[in-house]
Amino acid sequence: MAVFTAVLCTVQAAVPAETAPSPRPAIAIIIDDLGQKLGAGVRAVMLPAPLTYSFLPHTPYAKSLARLAHARNKEVMMHLPMEALDHRPLGPGGLHPGMSRDEFVRVVMENLASVPHVRGINNHMGSLLTQKERPMRWLMEEIVRLRPLYFIDSHTSRHSIAQAVAREYHIPTLRRHVFLDHEREPAAIAHHFRRLLALARRQGVALAIGHPHPETLAFLEAALPRVAAEGIDILPVSRLIQRAAMLESPGNAPLLARRPAATLPQ
Repeated sequence: MAVFTAVLCTVQAAVPAETAPSPRPAIAIIIDDLGQKLGAGVRAVMLPAPLTYSFLPHTPYAKSLARLAHARNKEVMMHLPMEALDHRPLGPGGLHPGMSRDEFVRVVMENLASVPHVRGINNHMGSLLTQKERPMRWLMEEIVRLRPLYFIDSHTSRHSIAQAVAREYHIPTLRRHVFLDHEREPAAIAHHFRRLLALARRQGVALAIGHPHPETLAFLEAALPRVAAEGIDILPVSRLIQRAAMLESPGNAPLLARRPAATLPQ
């Protein structure tokens, strides 16, 4: 009996433990710049997938559209205006490098109060401000205070430190990897959507940003129902952050920061 037990233990030790299957590749898509136009906003919210919707503060339709998105189980974000290198107008609720801390925090809080159901924040423009350590720390300190919120770096500058600072504060974070519609031609949007899927297959997750342009919405209405057949999941941003965390190994660079991303001169 002792010999049988020893042999059985040897055989069991030689069989590798069953491992959980790797998750399918996944994407998330943020639709930015919402709140200015009602028709385009409603069409965006009605897209046939769990996309995430980012609203500019103090815009005419931000509240109603955010409530509609939430009612349809879509995730809502604040699209936080930040100073760009070309100093283009930011509109209401803009953040500038010359602000005092008190003014900065007041504007952030007023912006958040103008949009209901916010789960996370991403920067609108911001190629200048996201390079500045002090305002990025002020922002992340407020996000920590207001938890649970996540932060997405729209990555409008290759010199952005926003995601790195968010990680210092242990805030759930990713950065944008693909802009779908920097060029609004349907062929260009299709090209960048294929890039998004290819990146998801290669690295496990990928995050895109698009806008409520007619060309973008028409493309997504046709393309999104076919993504599941490609073997790729579409997730809200909060769940994509969780999926990315599952795929990261201790000591490795953040998954979506391993490869340089295209940036826009904003």
